[in-house]
Amino acid sequence: MNHRNQSHFFWGPYAPLEAMTGLSLLVLASIRLAFALFCAGALVWVFCISALVYFSAKNILPRKGRFVILLFLSSFICSVYILFAALLNPIFTESAWFFTLLVPPCFIASNVVPDLEGLIVEESLPRVFLEAASLGLLIIAISLIREPLGFFSLSFPGGEGGIRQLFNDSQDGGFFPIRILSMSGGGLLLLGYLAALFKQFKIRYFGRETEPGGDK
Repeated sequence: MNHRNQSHFFWGPYAPLEAMTGLSLLVLASIRLAFALFCAGALVWVFCISALVYFSAKNILPRKGRFVILLFLSSFICSVYILFAALLNPIFTESAWFFTLLVPPCFIASNVVPDLEGLIVEESLPRVFLEAASLGLLIIAISLIREPLGFFSLSFPGGEGGIRQLFNDSQDGGFFPIRILSMSGGGLLLLGYLAALFKQFKIRYFGRETEPGGDK
């Protein structure tokens, strides 16, 4: 039995807050909701398309160097995503493309493809999608805390300037201990609190071992 395929995509040992997958992406991309939405789309695109191509062609790929092949493949697919985004919204993509460069390393670090390599494409792709979507939704959830408290705004991709805000950004005044959430240090602090709450919630309601073969 493949433990990864059987584990829950959010509560299991491979969940983003459990394995701290994509820590840098969680902190950097969650600074604004617009960036979080952009990165969530990149995660789903890169994870699913890379896995689809890899699983479809794994019989003709060499056994050695598959890690390098995955890295180049995911980087190329990420570049295609950035190209499409630049054609649709060049101004916004110019300020958000840097975050997407962290998606291929995040895909490799998740180790999702080697763990599911023994499964057929129809069994592996839903799992890959769920892991990418769970990380993307977590980034969006954190951005919904950081941007309103840190910038007093809520943004979406679009508009003449590349980003459309629901209400005006206020740079003056504000309570500094709250506005620090807009900085990288504040993002790390918030992520640390969320990880601690996640651990306590999981232990209290699911126990230390939530699945067969899971970590304790």
